[in-house]
Amino acid sequence: MKKLLSLLLFLCPIVALRAASAPDRTAPGAQLWLGYEPLAEADREALGESCSRISMAGSRYDSLLVAELTRGIEGLLQITPTVDPRARSGIRFSLDGDPKLLGEEGYRIRGGRNGVRIQAAADAGLLYGMFDLLRMLQCGEGLEGLDRTETPAYDRRLLNHWDDLDGTIERGYAGRSLWKWDELPGRLDPRYAAYARANASIGINGVVLNNVNADPRILRHDYLVKVAALADLFRRYHIRVYLTANFAAPMKPSSTPDVMKAWGGVGDLDTADPRDVRVQAWWREKAAEIYALIPDFGGFLVKANSEGMPGPQDYGCTHADGANLLARALKPYGGIVMWRTFVYNPTIDPDRMKRSYLEFRPLDGAFDDNVILQTKNGPLDFQPSEPVQPLFGAMPRSQVMLELQITQEYTGHATSLVYLLPMWRRVLDFDTCCAGPGSTVSRLTRGEVYPQRIRAIAGVANTGSDANWTGHPFAQANWYAFGRLAWNPDQTVSRITHDWIRSTWQVDGEDLRVIEAMMMPSWECFLRSSSPYGLGLTLDVATHYRANFAGRAGREWQVSREGIGTDRTSHGTGFTGQYFEPNRSCFDDADCCPSMWLLSFHWLPWNHRMPSGRSLREEFFEGLGSTPSLVRQNLERWQSLRDRIDPGRYASVLERLQQEYDDASRFSAEALDFFGAYVDDAIALP
Repeated sequence: MKKLLSLLLFLCPIVALRAASAPDRTAPGAQLWLGYEPLAEADREALGESCSRISMAGSRYDSLLVAELTRGIEGLLQITPTVDPRARSGIRFSLDGDPKLLGEEGYRIRGGRNGVRIQAAADAGLLYGMFDLLRMLQCGEGLEGLDRTETPAYDRRLLNHWDDLDGTIERGYAGRSLWKWDELPGRLDPRYAAYARANASIGINGVVLNNVNADPRILRHDYLVKVAALADLFRRYHIRVYLTANFAAPMKPSSTPDVMKAWGGVGDLDTADPRDVRVQAWWREKAAEIYALIPDFGGFLVKANSEGMPGPQDYGCTHADGANLLARALKPYGGIVMWRTFVYNPTIDPDRMKRSYLEFRPLDGAFDDNVILQTKNGPLDFQPSEPVQPLFGAMPRSQVMLELQITQEYTGHATSLVYLLPMWRRVLDFDTCCAGPGSTVSRLTRGEVYPQRIRAIAGVANTGSDANWTGHPFAQANWYAFGRLAWNPDQTVSRITHDWIRSTWQVDGEDLRVIEAMMMPSWECFLRSSSPYGLGLTLDVATHYRANFAGRAGREWQVSREGIGTDRTSHGTGFTGQYFEPNRSCFDDADCCPSMWLLSFHWLPWNHRMPSGRSLREEFFEGLGSTPSLVRQNLERWQSLRDRIDPGRYASVLERLQQEYDDASRFSAEALDFFGAYVDDAIALP
């Protein structure tokens, strides 16, 4: 009887975990890259014996591991594995890994004739090792002779959700927010577990639940109880929750800044001055309240003194004063503050690209050791093409993390197929030269150039309530790629892309190459038409069109019959002076400057000779008209796969591609017409 009771207690969590995402299984694309479709018969036969038994390690993830492995093996190999703690073959987990080598999240996988062994030094390593094993099975990798050790490059790998408490999502293109605050904490939507499972499968271990334009009510006790319910669920997948804190939260509603009148503060003070002892005490008490509910709470993300949000500068204080205020409240509990460097004030300097550097560079060394500066990849605003933010490498005594945007705010929303991994790869590989050659953004943010106690990376999420999570089925690839890149920034674009295609679409060979051909050129083609040569704020295919061009001209860049661009060289706004040599001199020289950033740094005449030997005018206008041709090719490529893709997802992608073609054609016509008015010859749509 005792044995039966023990078995039931072990199996109940497994059943619950396997059922958690069951309501979504029938929706096209709901399973993301975790569909576990059957492998070819030969592969099933070759792998069946190696995966027929599971031996657990006695970790806190045992029931989750058994549930996921059983689900995966049943789908991929069409067998049901048995759980046998004494098994000497099959899939065996153990917690006897070297902690110095593997840390808390690393693992080692070894394969042989008797099966697979996954070793870790801590529970989380077993979780990540299990998902890596399933990924290898999905992608047709053999287990014989396998010996692989993995540790993450970043300790904190986060999704930032720009979700509001009313269910809307700022820059969201996949439905409403996943978080149903009116149902929490009593009811946990099954999609929460499915979401956490997807994140764990790609190594994401942190989630910021709310918008950077933060409603302070998220720090109210009733909302913290709701947050705690999510934290309890996410903890099962080794995911911590974080919150965006509004700097003016300690204030009473009648005293809050105008930007907060719709919300009000959640405190009873008449100030948020970081020097005020009452403000300091309020944040200490709030931190104690949060950690009493959520012992592993990750910390705060803060947007302050940017786009109207309140901050320490409202009281004559610096960003360091504000960040340290919150950091000291969190310090006793191990929490961190991620303070965003996205600031600009056109009344101080009309070149907003310079602003982050000017405000933060003088504060180097002034931030506490549990503060990290969350910095966008570029100095403008998540454009398809803009120079890398010069703050990277410029603050050797401060901790800096990279912020990428997964949601496609300026890359076609969820209508356009734009694969962002190639862009992110270029950002990470950019050599700042701050400490000589090899001082890449990747090595800087990993603490390999200057010491960093906190190593972190964040991506602005593209998930929503749509059944397929991201609106466009191919937008799932950007979520997946961010997680894989956050775990290991040195992974190749090809490896990550192939794994996503194999896992998501269950294709190989020529079919895989067709999908790869749709994805790989998409970003560069998009930026040629929508942000040609880094021309400031993007000419957004999805929304702006001709009225936007007129609004940007003269404000974000200059265009005339003589030429186009913005002079940010040492003879213009001086922005190039924020970079280290030799980048500074290269960006100053139009003949050396990378083409994709040429008009970010230079105002050039239309007859400027490009490296190809053609004029800027010829290449500029050719780029404006290039996207419809690529989308037409993608339509043809996709239609060639009609019989190899399930009907639901096939139809969804086809519809998006047709909409993208219509949008791109209209955009190209209007862009060519607008810019054509500034040159001598009329420009015809290709």
